Amino acid sequence: MPRKDLWTREQTIIAFKLYCSIPFGQAHSRNKKVKEVASIIGRTPGAVARKLGNFGSLDPELRARGIVGLSNRSKLDEEIWNEFHENWSKLVLISTELVASKEKKKLEDIVDNDYQPEGKDVIRNVKQRLNQGFFRTSVLAAYENTCCITGLKIPELHTASHIVPWSVDKKNRTNPHNGLCLNALHDRAFDKGLITISKDYKVIVSSKLNKEDKTIKSMIVKYHNNNIIKPHKFLPDVEFLEYHNDNIFKP
Repeated sequence: MPRKDLWTREQTIIAFKLYCSIPFGQAHSRNKKVKEVASIIGRTPGAVARKLGNFGSLDPELRARGIVGLSNRSKLDEEIWNEFHENWSKLVLISTELVASKEKKKLEDIVDNDYQPEGKDVIRNVKQRLNQGFFRTSVLAAYENTCCITGLKIPELHTASHIVPWSVDKKNRTNPHNGLCLNALHDRAFDKGLITISKDYKVIVSSKLNKEDKTIKSMIVKYHNNNIIKPHKFLPDVEFLEYHNDNIFKP
């Protein structure tokens, strides 16, 4: 007979979305979000925290930093990791549907309030809102709410910037590897091709800005050729950076 304490696929999917949505250093039993998920899936906060550690042991970027996570991961953990790394939108939808079912709510009732349309209009596209919310949360968590160019740590000024624009690559709209944490000014400059990030993760500033005044030079140009602050997970994919270098950046 199967052991009753074994994690189910549904529980593991919900836990994996949580892993993506909080900084690894905050994946402990005292974390409010860990407690909330534990309550939803019928596990203890300690058990959820250990599951997050299991996922950490599968994360190549954590291993590269010498963080190995926990070693008692299961075959199911690996299956969930591999399945949803190929389809982030699927993870968002399935995990949210599971939570909605357990809480006896409609899917639209648990869409992140940060993504409600202005004027509190009815949400026209729940899936899009869910994907936007996941992308923003996972990218900002990966960078621990730190602008990867300036080191600014004011969450209210940060945005999760798509490297390959939302309108260009439908498949990778939700992929956290397609994101950077940038403050509003540098997000705008990145979006307009006035700065880019090289394949070796250095800031490259357009020569167009060399003609600007001291303010622009002190706020943007001075970061030219600096290394970005790398995320703890979801390192930007080199292919996405190459696209931005070649198609959006204005040398």
